[in-house]
Amino acid sequence: MNIYENSNSAAFYNMSWISFAISMGGMIAGILYLQSEIAIKGFLFMGYLFTVTSCFTLSKVIRDKHESERFITKMEKAKTEKFMADNVENMVKG
Repeated sequence: MNIYENSNSAAFYNMSWISFAISMGGMIAGILYLQSEIAIKGFLFMGYLFTVTSCFTLSKVIRDKHESERFITKMEKAKTEKFMADNVENMVKG
């Protein structure tokens, strides 16, 4: 049985994507309407795209690390419980 802790609601998920799309569109429109040379606009656009992709990568890495730590903790807890159950059983018999 899968129990997801801290799961987000559908409304929060949708709001996150909508706000991302609006901010992305606003930034791109701002760069396009900027009164400057095409080289400067291109530099700003590349920097913006690099920032966005870096944020996605960073959030994935943080999530993966958190999930692996939770898994390791769960495994260690199961090993400890097994060890305790085996030793208590031996102490009661002994």
